[in-house]
Amino acid sequence: MSTSGSRTHPTLDARRDLLAVIERHRPLVEAGDDGISKVPASWMFEGMDQATARRAAVLVLFGRLDDVDAAADATTVPADLDLLFVERAATLRQHAGQIAFPGGTIDATDASAVAAALREAEEETGLDPAGVEVLGELPAAELPVTNFVVTPVIGWWARPSDVFAVDPGESAAVFRAPVADLVDPANRFQVEIRREGHTHRSPAFDIDGRTIWGFTGIVLARLLDDLGWSRPWDHTRVGPRP
Repeated sequence: MSTSGSRTHPTLDARRDLLAVIERHRPLVEAGDDGISKVPASWMFEGMDQATARRAAVLVLFGRLDDVDAAADATTVPADLDLLFVERAATLRQHAGQIAFPGGTIDATDASAVAAALREAEEETGLDPAGVEVLGELPAAELPVTNFVVTPVIGWWARPSDVFAVDPGESAAVFRAPVADLVDPANRFQVEIRREGHTHRSPAFDIDGRTIWGFTGIVLARLLDDLGWSRPWDHTRVGPRP
């Protein structure tokens, strides 16, 4: 994708890029369990039990959410393109303090992964689901540490609404990150985790002192690569795990 200054409507060009990636992955999405995206062995400690794995969905929400451009030079993405994240509460039993896409378990009452992602996003951030245009789904991805299979739902914020941490017991903060800052090589690194004599590395991003890593970092890194938005960065750079 070319720079934001070279097109009349750069943010809409980003939307077209997203639709193209969704279409490219459509065969895997339609394949169901046969199309599940595997986590590389270098990024996991233990295998998945597909027979007992639970299902979840997250909302990966893009849009021009405010008038504040990225701090980094926008060479592969529009300067005003943002992504929505939540910072999990530090008191949670699982994934405490981690940065994540809004989302959660697909309940029996949810009609689909899309319905679950929108419901969870509304419950966590207060956004108005009516303002979200669902562009499509990406192949479900493994989350071995909690034995979940998670469907990323790609959304476009057609009519933005106010967002905030609805339940402080669940989320410490809700924030928007400029995509140009996410792809800035200065903000890219890997976190290293040691357990039971093994060392594993996971892609990570630094956003104003917040570290996006783990499952969210993996999904985000893969998506940016698929979109062609990633910029070359030092894969040998290792930063501290939060």
